[in-house]
Amino acid sequence: MFTGIIEEVGTVKQIKGGSYSAVLTIGARKVLEDTKIGDSIAVNGICLTVTSLSSDRFSADVMHETLNRSSLAKLTSGSYVNLERAMQANGRFGGHLVSGHVDGVGKITRIQRDDTAIWYTVQAKPEIMRYLVEKGSVAIDGISLTVAEVSSADFSISAIPHTVSQTILRERKEGDTVNLETDIIGKYVEKLLRPAPEQQGNSTITREFLSKYGF
Repeated sequence: MFTGIIEEVGTVKQIKGGSYSAVLTIGARKVLEDTKIGDSIAVNGICLTVTSLSSDRFSADVMHETLNRSSLAKLTSGSYVNLERAMQANGRFGGHLVSGHVDGVGKITRIQRDDTAIWYTVQAKPEIMRYLVEKGSVAIDGISLTVAEVSSADFSISAIPHTVSQTILRERKEGDTVNLETDIIGKYVEKLLRPAPEQQGNSTITREFLSKYGF
């Protein structure tokens, strides 16, 4: 698990592409301080396993499913990436629960400065938008952010200058694709409220019933 608090911006050193997968080699410093082979590092919000490392870089395998569901396939040598090690149980929990398993991608449609803050508007598919609520949490390229506004087709976040300067938000432009992970709690709540297939015909609990009694 991760917190969405980016520790370092790394640089893609090499990409070896296979038929359906790839191996990423990323230059870094801070996230390698206590990292071992087999540890997890979130790269632009995607949990990857370290397969080799040296004093200034590490490599990780990227599977076909990950390439299909994220923006990692668009990385090139020299691309900047957000990096975060898996959170420690004895550390401060500064962001929100981020699993590193992205739900899909979105497209930045607008970037606007508002005094010191910078607003980013992101368009996403309905299957992602359904889990976004105003003042809720979302991870954009692994960055824990608060949803400031939400519509049926897009949402906006307001980032402080520190967040922008310390992450690859500073590199993002209108039209760019970003990785999105919605709050995991909402997905579990939805699943638990939906009756299992074998119980669907027997349950008397409906949305109308729950609404009537204040749920």
